[in-house]
Amino acid sequence: MTDIRYTKDHEWARMEGDTAVCGISDYAQKSLGDIVYVELPTIGKKVKQGEPVAVVESAKAASEVYAPIDGEVTAVNDAIVADPAKVNSSPLGEGWFFKIKTSKPSQASGLMDESVYQTHIKELLAG
Repeated sequence: MTDIRYTKDHEWARMEGDTAVCGISDYAQKSLGDIVYVELPTIGKKVKQGEPVAVVESAKAASEVYAPIDGEVTAVNDAIVADPAKVNSSPLGEGWFFKIKTSKPSQASGLMDESVYQTHIKELLAG
C-alpha cells in the first residue's frame, strides 16, 4: 500500500511534507494509450483543486490534467516533455507531471486511497 492518493478524474498526489508530487494514474495512461505530448504548467503558477493545470495527448485523445490540491507549482518534470512515453512506462514514478507546494496539506486526506480508487475504477468499468 502506498501513500498515493487519487482524484475521481484519475490524477494522483503523493505528499512529501507540504509538497505534493502529482501525475496521472496507471488507469488513466492505459485508457489514453501511447502518450505523445505533454504540456506542463509554469513554475510559480497558482492552482486550485479540480482546475486544469496540464495537458496530456495520446493518439486517441487530448485530456486535461487537474490539480489534486490547492497550491503553487514548484517543479515540473521536463523529462516527460522530452520523452512522453515515460508517462506510460512509469505513471507513478518517472512519469510524474508537477509538484505543488500546498498551504492546505489536509486536502490530500480528502482524496481516495488505493482501495477506494480501485473500487471507483471497477464502478466505472461496470457502469
